[in-house]
Amino acid sequence: MKNLIVAIVSFIVFLIIYFLQINFFTWFNIAGIKPNLFVMLVLFLGLYTGERNGLFSGIVYGLFIDITMGRNIGISAIMLGIVGLLGGYFDKNFSKDSRIIIIAMVLGSTLLFELGTYMLNAFILNYTIEVLAFIKIILIEMLFNMLLTIILYPLMQRVGYTLENMYKSSQVLTRYF
Repeated sequence: MKNLIVAIVSFIVFLIIYFLQINFFTWFNIAGIKPNLFVMLVLFLGLYTGERNGLFSGIVYGLFIDITMGRNIGISAIMLGIVGLLGGYFDKNFSKDSRIIIIAMVLGSTLLFELGTYMLNAFILNYTIEVLAFIKIILIEMLFNMLLTIILYPLMQRVGYTLENMYKSSQVLTRYF
């Protein structure tokens, strides 16, 4: 029951982030480039709830984004699913207590997501690859995501450990004779 409530709350958080991404950051952007809050959310879910939940939430949220934004259906789902899996991998191999490590995770995930999305779109739609424009976009987006991670880190950590306790708590009951 707790997992269902957490899933519903995380979807509501996704809808709030979707609203921010679509409306708020169109006004507050750097050179027309917005942060990618979806990557941060899916990485966060993968880090604190595990690989399966990160993968599932990445695919579901990616499909929702693809359907509502009119892009090719499946590309964001694939890439966000990979980011969710990566978050679960990071959980097993890195500490979540260091702000610098979390920032590095966000930067790497943003780079992976944007590079994968760009390459898949270029392959499917057969358009030319513009390296300099892509590098400019990716650097500004990574800077934006880094700044938001620095600002939101205490909240992310507090909520994350609560989620982790709900999802990863041991259900083993021991009996002493």
